[in-house]
Amino acid sequence: MRVILLKDVKGQGKKGDLVEVSDSYARNFLIKGGYAEQATAVKINDIAQKKAAADFHRAEELKAAKELSAELKGKTFAVKVKAGAGGRLFGSVTAADVAAALSEQGYAVDKKKIVLSSPLRESGNYDVELKLFEGVSAKIVVRVEAVTQ
Repeated sequence: MRVILLKDVKGQGKKGDLVEVSDSYARNFLIKGGYAEQATAVKINDIAQKKAAADFHRAEELKAAKELSAELKGKTFAVKVKAGAGGRLFGSVTAADVAAALSEQGYAVDKKKIVLSSPLRESGNYDVELKLFEGVSAKIVVRVEAVTQ
């Protein structure tokens, strides 16, 4: 019997997969437990359309990420931070601060996509990697500027 999985089932497949299983396993476990539904022509066509739409959206996101990567590559962004008399920063520059500096320039990048090995605690220039999409990254330069009071 062909069934469409409604949830991930260990040993069978992931949600949305079309799998062939024995009739008794399908009726007694998968369908009864709410893990699957019987595959009909309409439901199989529905799955194919949803997968095609998901693939299209993924391709669009990949295209946008590549364009953003090409645009950002090698650019320098300044982050101004309060500092004491000796030039030592109060606190540190985090991914959220870098994301704010990017948004000021008109680039919407989520702070979770910014890779910092550790928070930036001193003024200077730092190379920062942005992982925009799976397999797409860009390197930018973040200039930390100390503003004394």
